[in-house]
Amino acid sequence: FKIRTSQETYFLSRKTNEANVKVRDGLLDIKTKVGDTEDGYEIFQPRGKFEFPVGKKEVASILENMLVEADLKQETYTIEEFMKIVENHPDLAAVKVEKKRYGFSVDGIICEYGEVLFNGSKIETACCESEDYTGMKKAIEALELGKHENVNYLKAAKTSIGMK
Repeated sequence: FKIRTSQETYFLSRKTNEANVKVRDGLLDIKTKVGDTEDGYEIFQPRGKFEFPVGKKEVASILENMLVEADLKQETYTIEEFMKIVENHPDLAAVKVEKKRYGFSVDGIICEYGEVLFNGSKIETACCESEDYTGMKKAIEALELGKHENVNYLKAAKTSIGMK
């Protein structure tokens, strides 16, 4: 196993489950859902990683992807100022996420088991990731993951804080 740990802050929007916005390693990172495989697995693509302070244009784009608006008066935003936007918006929330992930491969497909804390509330996760959907499906079957509901981190984090 390759063990990885991380501490992140996820930013959730009551309006969508399709914009994965987080701060990890000091970078504001966004991925958006671009579709689903025929088997119903979600496909997220990176949209950008931004160093703080983040420009007004980038913050506006991120909020647009989260389907919310905010009055952006500054030209740049520090992490604290971005957090303030989230804290003051009724449809947004910040969640502290701590991950301990155990990576491995099944027939060349990247897989992981993880223990994840959302604001201290623990869940266990497992996933397989690949652009080779046939291989990924075989790995999912080999690990018997198909019998479990497929829930992305955004939905799990929302459930953990009671956000609908």
